[in-house]
Amino acid sequence: MTTDLTSYPRPSVAVDVAVLTVHGGAVNVVVVESAWGAALPGTFLHSGETLADAARRALATKAHIEGLHFHQLRMFDDPARDDRGWVLSMAHCAEASLDSLPADTELVAVHSGAPVEPMAFDHADMVSAAVSDMRARYAVRPDPSHLLPDRFTLLQLRTLYEVVFDRPLRKDTFRRHVIDSLTGTGDTTSAAGGRPAELYERRPDATFPSSIAALLL
Repeated sequence: MTTDLTSYPRPSVAVDVAVLTVHGGAVNVVVVESAWGAALPGTFLHSGETLADAARRALATKAHIEGLHFHQLRMFDDPARDDRGWVLSMAHCAEASLDSLPADTELVAVHSGAPVEPMAFDHADMVSAAVSDMRARYAVRPDPSHLLPDRFTLLQLRTLYEVVFDRPLRKDTFRRHVIDSLTGTGDTTSAAGGRPAELYERRPDATFPSSIAALLL
């Protein structure tokens, strides 16, 4: 017996994308203006469209961001989350270096895992979930989203991790945990007036030791 699906109530389906970056010594999230205040780039799913296609469209049309690798975070399904009606939203997340974003991108700082300004609907919760997702991946591999250039110093890497995990990290302890996941290039910085620092690269497919969790999380 075939079930008639039209007899079931149907919610609207949306996508929202939390794009995180680092700016001003803090994690920031890309926002766009909406009638409900600062919001994540988002849109409603069109007929015949995949969630990934809708997310790409939202980034391109709302934030002028293209070619960004993102992934699904989770579904936000509180029936009361949107005052316009019953709307489910599949949240997506990504990280991008600041210099890869359009110059006029609007950002909101994130502190203690939450945006510092009110956001539309439940988008603040989406941002918090995106930060947790980012931290989980950054605790496994060195800068997997390449927020730093291909070559970087240990100080640059440690500073990035202090921003991502919102805590100070001891220089020697951090170095001991990450050094086997990096490859020394043999080159150094050439900063005038300062001591040259060795430049490193990420080792392909290298992961941190599990003990780093106690340091970061």
